Amino acid sequence: MKIRWLGHSCFLITSESGTRMLTDPYAVGGGIRYSPITETADIVTVSHEHDDHNNVSAVRGKPEVIRGDGAKSSRGIQFKGISSYHDEAGGKQRGHNTIFCFAIDGIEFCHLGDLGHQLSLEQIGEIGDVDILLIPVGGLFTIDASVATQLCSNLKPRVIIPMHFKSVKCDYPIAGVEDFLVGKENVRRVDSSEVEFMPKTLPTTSEIVVLEPAL
Repeated sequence: MKIRWLGHSCFLITSESGTRMLTDPYAVGGGIRYSPITETADIVTVSHEHDDHNNVSAVRGKPEVIRGDGAKSSRGIQFKGISSYHDEAGGKQRGHNTIFCFAIDGIEFCHLGDLGHQLSLEQIGEIGDVDILLIPVGGLFTIDASVATQLCSNLKPRVIIPMHFKSVKCDYPIAGVEDFLVGKENVRRVDSSEVEFMPKTLPTTSEIVVLEPAL
């Protein structure tokens, strides 16, 4: 199974059988300077309806779009959408956010979308076991480095991949990834946008994997 970070909160996950799943496709503009998405996918997940996360029309092919809370399935992949918010005010500032949990090739994923608050014990229990956690760390519009660090401690993923942080191609007034990495052990900076995992190659202790954007 391969994970390719296109940029922002958008990942292309390709299963061993060739199924292509893309998360939170962004639209260029408004601070987003990553190149336009031109990928083909079978499945697209959308955590919430903001332009930097719901640009489904940019994805080529005829993907099935997974939105909202609850159980759904596509191409043999089971999705669990968990209700959350884009802010600390119950959605009053920025609205609703869906956390997506799913398994590909025996590896349990959790994509937190634009989560804006600490999770409750109930939500943590609903997420369950996590092998690979895709987590926003930039703050302001999402959880910041401190809350993200606490969530990683609570969820105990085997692999942590930061997303939604300031970079030369994301001109939002948010923090860069370095704020999240301060004081962390087991940080692996990959000089690539892509990384490959199999269940037997997952680390035994939590590892932070920092990818370079593909676009």
